[in-house]
Amino acid sequence: MTTLIDPVAHALDQLRASVTVAGRIVHEELIPANTAEYAPWPTALDPRLVAALRARGIHRPYIHQGEAIDHALAGRDVVVVTPTASGKTLAFAAPVIDAWLHDPEARSLWLFPTKALAQDQLAGLQDIAIHLPAGLRAATYDGDTAPGLRRAVRNEGNIVVTNPDMLHSGILPHHTSWVRLFQHLRYIVVDELHAYRGLFGSHLANVLRRLLRLCRFYGSNPTLIACSATIANPRELAEKLLERPVQLVDRNGAPRAARRLWFWNPPMVDGTMGVRRSATLEARRLMTELLTRKLQTIAFTRSRSGVEVLLNYLQRLHPAPRQGGASPVRGYRGGYLPLERRAIEAGLRDGSVRGVVSTNALELGIDIGNLDAAILVGYPGSIASTWQQLGRAGRRDSESLGVFIATDSPLDQFLVTHPRYLLDAPPEHGLVNPDNLLVLGAHLQAAAFELAFETEESFGGAGVDTTGALLDLFRDDGLVHRTGSRYHWAADAFPAEAISLRRAAATNVVIIDTSTGAGGPGQGPQGPWAASGGGRPGSDGRVIGEVDQFAAPVLVHDDAIYLHQGRQFHVERLDWEEKRAYVHPVSVEHFTLAETRTTLQILERYEGPVGTACRRSLGEVRISRLATMYKKVRFLTHENVGSGPISLPEQDLHSVAAWLAFDPGELGGLDRANLDAGLSGLAASLHAAACLLCMCDPHDIGTHAALRAASPPAAVLGIPAMATAAAAPEPPEFVAGWRPEPAPMPAPVEVGWPTCYLYDSVAGGVGFAERCHQRHSDLARMALELVDGCGCDGGCPSCVGPAPARVDAKAATRHLLGLAR
Repeated sequence: MTTLIDPVAHALDQLRASVTVAGRIVHEELIPANTAEYAPWPTALDPRLVAALRARGIHRPYIHQGEAIDHALAGRDVVVVTPTASGKTLAFAAPVIDAWLHDPEARSLWLFPTKALAQDQLAGLQDIAIHLPAGLRAATYDGDTAPGLRRAVRNEGNIVVTNPDMLHSGILPHHTSWVRLFQHLRYIVVDELHAYRGLFGSHLANVLRRLLRLCRFYGSNPTLIACSATIANPRELAEKLLERPVQLVDRNGAPRAARRLWFWNPPMVDGTMGVRRSATLEARRLMTELLTRKLQTIAFTRSRSGVEVLLNYLQRLHPAPRQGGASPVRGYRGGYLPLERRAIEAGLRDGSVRGVVSTNALELGIDIGNLDAAILVGYPGSIASTWQQLGRAGRRDSESLGVFIATDSPLDQFLVTHPRYLLDAPPEHGLVNPDNLLVLGAHLQAAAFELAFETEESFGGAGVDTTGALLDLFRDDGLVHRTGSRYHWAADAFPAEAISLRRAAATNVVIIDTSTGAGGPGQGPQGPWAASGGGRPGSDGRVIGEVDQFAAPVLVHDDAIYLHQGRQFHVERLDWEEKRAYVHPVSVEHFTLAETRTTLQILERYEGPVGTACRRSLGEVRISRLATMYKKVRFLTHENVGSGPISLPEQDLHSVAAWLAFDPGELGGLDRANLDAGLSGLAASLHAAACLLCMCDPHDIGTHAALRAASPPAAVLGIPAMATAAAAPEPPEFVAGWRPEPAPMPAPVEVGWPTCYLYDSVAGGVGFAERCHQRHSDLARMALELVDGCGCDGGCPSCVGPAPARVDAKAATRHLLGLAR
């Protein structure tokens, strides 16, 4: 009898025994395979649809598909929570198509967090539609949709596939052009629910409030279907976003082959300083070995620049064929143009692209085929994202590999040395705050633009009184006017245009290659129901990408090296006013890294102070960031080969922070150098602990350490907040410090005390700082465990972050943590 050998498992066995991985794998885990569990087709499902699905090879649904379809057909809102590649699409496609088969006028709206995912799901729907009666019209409606196609989608589209941004700014404000959609809307689908956390989720909840408000106006009551990867509170998050009770379906019936997980810690290069070999260089080493063994691989990095640096390394080893064509290793991230991204996705599916380096842009459920290996270059920021990224590799009939390569950050080192935390801990809670006044107030304006408000009408969780107070504030600013019992929009402004759902900045900086002319045309639509996208001409060249306004000062400042698909572009000039960066291609041996200076000012204290030697407080703060200079860093060696200044405006963020202020008389004789190192170590260790405690992305929480706390503005010293707002007015559309109820009178701030801050990296905050303040004892304990658990002597990047020579940063950090407990 012949035993079949799994070629992937055989290649991984060879690699595991090689010198490439020797001493680097600190833990290995085998996740066993699971077999399929099926259910019968729901009896209410149209027989024509069942026949079409069988013609496509789907003879029975998995148990989670069958249960979800049953709920949806009965009109019950439902959230489906199963792993990547488990067939969640059928759970919402089946009831939507069933509705159309019974009523050709039936409409549905599908929301996906990215345009690429929307395009991908549309292609899967069309595979089913070819086996159905003619007449089902489905199309994407986003920024890439051709103008001539938009009217057809509005008038005739049974299934409109879009993203929250387009719904927010392109559909809801123009609802009078979408009357048939709103009158006949049967289903709203929200896919990748777990992606809607923090600011993005808070915005989406308000977009859905506006959507359902218009549905009520037009007389429809759609059923909501949500799909999510595994998170700790899927039902709670769904009900927070949808503001309706939902049914939970979380028993996965899809099969999966076994998966190996490697926890990879790069070797020490300086044991005294605790410095390890670069995770990026380790990823290059491992990915090269996997590609050599014919294993199709994806590597995830945590930043756009990380994608381009690793891609540059790999493309030197795997260049494009001499006879023409692209390298078999490609990059994938935000900022690439639509046609470029779709070509990469197709290359992964057909196997012509053997490796891809991506940000979390490929974390979501875009169909990229069945890959053999997934490499995580650093912790992606959450347990849910970790499993999503690892889940991008895996076939149903052969083993796959997932590798977590730790950086030398405290958080990564904690996780690689405590693998059970990742393997056994429950996934994160998805936190959103739809009633954040900055977010709610902005969407209330957009809702008023769309439809007049009655005086007794509430919006979301604001309640009738708060909604009325906000509308009165807008009336005072000339944005609305009241006629009888209604508030009508009165301003010339288009409020939705000023709201960015994903970031505080509402505008992007476009990147223009000046070495080309206006360029050739983008690819047009293929047929009446296809969307287009491609590079677009700029006034002085061709647009090759874009970055958001907050990232521009560190990525595309004057003289920066901007990396795009492994190619290098020199930034000739950043026009800050016009939001344009002008670049041209170059070939140099370095990339650039920008340095920033952050200052923080307390605006108002909500809670505290608590404690004596260390006083704990919670309140509103203003964080100011200024890009000051950049360094030129040589590829491979990472040596500094030059520097220069950056001259761009400072950027401000108003948010919520928890802070610890230390009595100078209780510092135990720490001199300035050790105190400075101790505060930096305290910030690093608390940040790592806060990310684990709040189960959030590291970018969601910012830190700042100050040897001397700055003097507060007048509001904190007892002058009412609205008085200071009059002296230095906020933007007229919304006053950041305004509250419907009187703010508590704050106590004096500890001016001049050494202080460490943890703040939400989102304007107005979403609850992370509050959680850190409330669970301070757990936070300090976890931070101390992280520092004590490191094997270094005086502090290293793996526990307290980089520290100067001749100071004992570890001892200083321990002392401050002792005062803080």
